[in-house]
Amino acid sequence: MLPTDSKKALSFKRCIEDGDLVIVYERHDVMKPVKVTKDGVLQNRFGFYKHSDWIGKPLGAKVFSNKGKFVYLLAPTPELWTLVLSHRTQILYIADISFVVMYLEVVPGCVVLESGTGSGSLSTSLARAVAPTGHVYSFDFHEQRAVCAREDFEKTGVCSLVTVEVRDIQGQGFPEKLEGLADSVFLDLPQPWLAVPSAAKMLKEDGVLCSFSPCIEQVQRTCEVLRSDFIEIRTFEVLLRTYEVKEMKVETGAVIGENHDEKENGGQRPSKRKHVSNEDDYAVSHDNNSSTAATSVVMARPCSEARGHTGYLTFARLQCLS
Repeated sequence: MLPTDSKKALSFKRCIEDGDLVIVYERHDVMKPVKVTKDGVLQNRFGFYKHSDWIGKPLGAKVFSNKGKFVYLLAPTPELWTLVLSHRTQILYIADISFVVMYLEVVPGCVVLESGTGSGSLSTSLARAVAPTGHVYSFDFHEQRAVCAREDFEKTGVCSLVTVEVRDIQGQGFPEKLEGLADSVFLDLPQPWLAVPSAAKMLKEDGVLCSFSPCIEQVQRTCEVLRSDFIEIRTFEVLLRTYEVKEMKVETGAVIGENHDEKENGGQRPSKRKHVSNEDDYAVSHDNNSSTAATSVVMARPCSEARGHTGYLTFARLQCLS
């Protein structure tokens, strides 16, 4: 059995034990979750690694293969889990998740309702945010997805903080037993406006609701319904631009005399930077007649596969009647 003690599992200040889940990190875009077993072996392009060599090492340790190559063993934090989990549905990524946790005002001890569970990306971050005394109640109409989500929460050590139930929130609403107990509610549904009246009953006074929708038409219909019981209605679109940073070899031309060179080049100022090694967007022109010397520089560019629009986040606060 994997550890279910939430305080232990969420602290990550411990050594790796038999049965633990670790994230094997090769590079920023190559990672995988691995369950540690005494007789287990991990094989990848760098060779093979015995799990028995991992046991007793602290999380974050560098471990070596039979070929002398290494990987890092990292804790399954919500941030890393979002990058390696199995996609049963489209998921929320870190930019949206951090925004949701902040604007839902989720702190330790909070009770949060979520529908639907999906792949559990947001649920894992919510669980850490409410730990150690709060709780997340997550609902999904699809039974198999709910089963898989429970298994994932067991692996990541947050199962004591998350309860997953099979329920059609759009058609049935949230369970009456939770009425007036929720500090915040998160909706990720095709027709979130159908669940808004039920969500209002679940929230405590001054509680906050968030609805995630990929289409602006969904946002418009949801906002129309929110106006009945909610105030401070706001919609955001979070766009993240990631940069790729590399160290490159650059050849710089010797500048003999600025005025002389301007005459030689028809009045144009000479360019000191002549060439960057042949890597697509990093390349610049090269003058074979120039006197050059190689030097290393750090260069950055936006990642070619950066994610654009994911969805719209609509937040609203329950209106106090008193």
